[in-house]
Amino acid sequence: PIFSKNRLFVTTPAEGEDAVLAIDPSGKVLWQTKLGPQTNPKHRSSASSCNASPVTDGQGVFVYFKSGHFAALELDGSVRWQHNLTERFGQERLFWDQGSSPMVTDQHVILARLHQGESWLAAFDKITGELRWQQPRNYQVPTENDNGYTTPLLFEQDGNKALLVWGADHLTAHSATDGKLLWSAGGFNPEATGYWPAIATPVIAGGMVVVPVGRDDRPNQARIHGIRLGGQGDVSETHRAWKREDLGVFVAALAAHEGRVYLLRHRGEVVCLDPATGKTLWSDAFPRTSAPYYSSPVVASGVLYAAREDGVVFSARVGEHFEFLSENALGERIIATPVPVTGRLFLRGDQHLYCIASK
Repeated sequence: PIFSKNRLFVTTPAEGEDAVLAIDPSGKVLWQTKLGPQTNPKHRSSASSCNASPVTDGQGVFVYFKSGHFAALELDGSVRWQHNLTERFGQERLFWDQGSSPMVTDQHVILARLHQGESWLAAFDKITGELRWQQPRNYQVPTENDNGYTTPLLFEQDGNKALLVWGADHLTAHSATDGKLLWSAGGFNPEATGYWPAIATPVIAGGMVVVPVGRDDRPNQARIHGIRLGGQGDVSETHRAWKREDLGVFVAALAAHEGRVYLLRHRGEVVCLDPATGKTLWSDAFPRTSAPYYSSPVVASGVLYAAREDGVVFSARVGEHFEFLSENALGERIIATPVPVTGRLFLRGDQHLYCIASK
């Protein structure tokens, strides 16, 4: 879920169709808009038809579904525009299920389509839905590594808006105006290991991009790299500040807070890094079971929240050190990221949306 203008927006399957819900903070459904037949996930144990998060600029809500439905809605639920990207560009060929979320700039909705086929980064006009630019992004990589589930990041280079994309063993930066490639970095997978899809989204902290590589669900296959922002052309050597081959993540995106970067590893270890050097500032862990973490961590007011797949939600105060605070079982599977909003925590399970509030 996302929160804006005192309401939540959630994508969901509804009676066989892709749909968007608006919900007020009390839990009342304000409206529901259906967009067409849903496409069932390939892997129902770890996906749905609506893996991508919605995004808003405060004026409209933009959504993308596994079916290819890509739409802009007004805040009252009416459809501003709608496309079917599967009909337009063909089936998205992924080992798992679509996961990259759209993101917005001043004028555009940005979408990355990284798969076993023609891959690209594209910008659609927020008002009309027209395709404004499309930048090819194709690399020859080992099996499955061309599959991407990450979401583009917005940053500034030389005073201009730019986009950062991680996938296919490459980190690329593009002009937000026209998609032009500004620079690229490779060298993340020198041994050409296969079955390393880009799932966890990197994070930008202090002029550094901290990039998760490989997969933490397999022994000795997790990596983490630090790439300095900026430059032109191939910056693989010139802008690589550090790399580590002793830790990483699998699915959970990285989190940044007050100059530190946090990794939530697949089995609940929490590692705090200095983004400038890559050195571990401290590491600790939440109580361990056989259940992994597919939800990303989030930090609010110095507290890190993490939801384990079996529905147990943890919190810990972070910063100079790790202070375990709480463990609460919701009794329902969770793979969505917690959403903190001023005194409340919204949690999405397989069947329900929860609001945890202070008294």
